Amino acid sequence: MTAATDAWERRGTRLPLAGHQVFVVDIDPVGEVEDEPLLVIHGFPTSSFDFHLVVDRLAAHRRVVLLDLVGFGLSDKPDVAYTVDLQADTVVALTDHLGLDRLSLLTHDFGDTVGGELLARHLEGRWPVAIDRRVLTNGSIYIGMAHLSDGQLLLLDLPDAQLPEDVAFTVDTLAAGLAVTFSSASSVDDEELGGHAQLVLRSGGQRLLPRTIRYIEERRRREDRFTGAIESHPSPLSVVWGADDPIAVVAMTDRLVEARPGTPVEILEGVGHFPMFEASDRFLDAVVRALG
Repeated sequence: MTAATDAWERRGTRLPLAGHQVFVVDIDPVGEVEDEPLLVIHGFPTSSFDFHLVVDRLAAHRRVVLLDLVGFGLSDKPDVAYTVDLQADTVVALTDHLGLDRLSLLTHDFGDTVGGELLARHLEGRWPVAIDRRVLTNGSIYIGMAHLSDGQLLLLDLPDAQLPEDVAFTVDTLAAGLAVTFSSASSVDDEELGGHAQLVLRSGGQRLLPRTIRYIEERRRREDRFTGAIESHPSPLSVVWGADDPIAVVAMTDRLVEARPGTPVEILEGVGHFPMFEASDRFLDAVVRALG
């Protein structure tokens, strides 16, 4: 582990949620609380550590809560079917546990889909929180427009089963898989990139990649539910998007605005799929503006 990932682990705790031990980082502002809490949901195949460069500044005037979804990062990694419902159940259990009855949402990648399920449940009266506003970042919310990577396609071609122990992914292999999603203009240092890869590997997580990636198949089957809720939920929505994302292409933001006219969109030029650590300062500024 790197110094940064060790420090991140020390900032969090593991909570029993929806039948699993889930890693949670809960940061209260140093000064006076001025804004509603912010719930952050990360993407595939990484973890809440994605936001470690921006979280303290996000928490300047608000409580910020992040979790590692089940099967990711520092949470439990059981050999189970990884469904969007499983992850949404975990988030609902977290907000219940913390007594959060009002929040804003910041979601990325797979987190956009989990967020979509949460919004659908909210519309159905099944998630009793007040949602003040939402910030959506790079994720293939319109899966038919996505340009899946070779690595993603390879994992989806494998059976939905845990890989044998002798099938090895190294830090370098995983780091390279993440790096292909960056903009050519981005510069992410090796230690930062290695930290994200190491958290994928933690507790044998690399063996579960053919299972945790199945959310893409659910996106195909249930896009009307997940993306439909993103489009239609009445809470204010803003979009912050890396322009050079090779997977969740920037044209998705145009389609979202067509479905939800007037949605504010901030495009980060020269930034790829992971704006929160490819261009942390610009991403932070954009999210703070979106949160108001």
